[in-house]
Amino acid sequence: MRDRFDVVIAGAGPAGGQCARDLAERNYDVLVLETESESDFPRQSNKSTAGTFPSAMTAFSIPDDVVMHYTDKVVLESPNDHYVRTQTGAVLEFADFKRFLVRDSREKGATYRFDSRVSAPIMEDGEVVGVRYDGDREVYADVIIDATGPAAPLAKKLGVCDLKREKQAIGIEYEYEGVDMNRAGYADLNDAMMLRLDHDLAPGGYSWIFHTGEDTAKVGLCYIQNAAHHDYSKEGMGIDDYLEYWLDRDPRFENAERIEGKHAHRGSAHIQPPASLSTDNFMAIGDTVPSIDPLWGEGIHKGMKSARAAAATVDAALTPNDPDTSAESLAVYDQLWHSDVAPKQRTRLTMTELLYLAPNERYDQLMADLQQTDDDVLTEVNSGNRRAFAQLFHLSDLPLLAKYARQRLSN
Repeated sequence: MRDRFDVVIAGAGPAGGQCARDLAERNYDVLVLETESESDFPRQSNKSTAGTFPSAMTAFSIPDDVVMHYTDKVVLESPNDHYVRTQTGAVLEFADFKRFLVRDSREKGATYRFDSRVSAPIMEDGEVVGVRYDGDREVYADVIIDATGPAAPLAKKLGVCDLKREKQAIGIEYEYEGVDMNRAGYADLNDAMMLRLDHDLAPGGYSWIFHTGEDTAKVGLCYIQNAAHHDYSKEGMGIDDYLEYWLDRDPRFENAERIEGKHAHRGSAHIQPPASLSTDNFMAIGDTVPSIDPLWGEGIHKGMKSARAAAATVDAALTPNDPDTSAESLAVYDQLWHSDVAPKQRTRLTMTELLYLAPNERYDQLMADLQQTDDDVLTEVNSGNRRAFAQLFHLSDLPLLAKYARQRLSN
């Protein structure tokens, strides 16, 4: 007898866990395979700043007890200026959040197997019908879902994703205490999520301080290994070096110390349009396909939205008396992804590439421009509105646009 389920999900991150929740709630027989051991979960995969917004908390019934701190504003910093916007948010304890998803989906009926590293799809007549894991172990299902993130062992072998190294963003974060959250000369970061655009600290990316209560904060940075990173990077410095460089120079960290027992959060994601999202009997969700917000890096909400879209697609495919899990049937997921999960993704990716290509002095000008506009402009920019984005451009930006065009043509 074959080991068989309705759906097998590889990966117990936010996307995999949420997909299991939604499917188990619909009474499907769901198996989640997770590489890490249950006793340590999620130590190795604890890789997110875990900042999100009320829409995600409400839509996915995320409980208050996995929230480290609620925030009431977002701060954007440049090397010499800043902009403050009122915006409520929540900084999650990422490990507790992931454990909640596992616990809740189990209570709804999902099965989990930890210490189960997925290695390859099982193919029959040119279609994926199961998963091979832990060497020679096999499990079969009507639908297979890859939620493993950039590793993507199933999606890559099925030709569903094509993740490019030059589009990869890498990041590192630690939790600190003793952070001066209201230092003279800087924005007040109490109850704030702060993102700083500064090539000296994060060439081709940004750094952040997320307040987690009292004098504690999540502090980190990330950058894309792109042309801007090569233009602005310092020879011989890796991502750990840049974080130390910032900590040594910013007076807000003068008395800061890493919180004992807290490990570094390291991770990567790809900032590129997806090549595809599904095929016969298969879908890829979360960071297995590039779902992360390209402008500001928020990935939890989008990953969980992709999980919900995949679960709805499974439900539609398996509900009829004659289930249909063909590529044509599962293409509904692709449509939902482009309309609901990441609308205007290509436009927003273009905005991202232009943003990180700009020099530091242009970031100072951006802060001044934002201070002269209302919050609706930034909201529209964030939604991919080209006209709103154009409002922040100046004639002096023409050389930047020309440089961007040359880079696109060379690719």
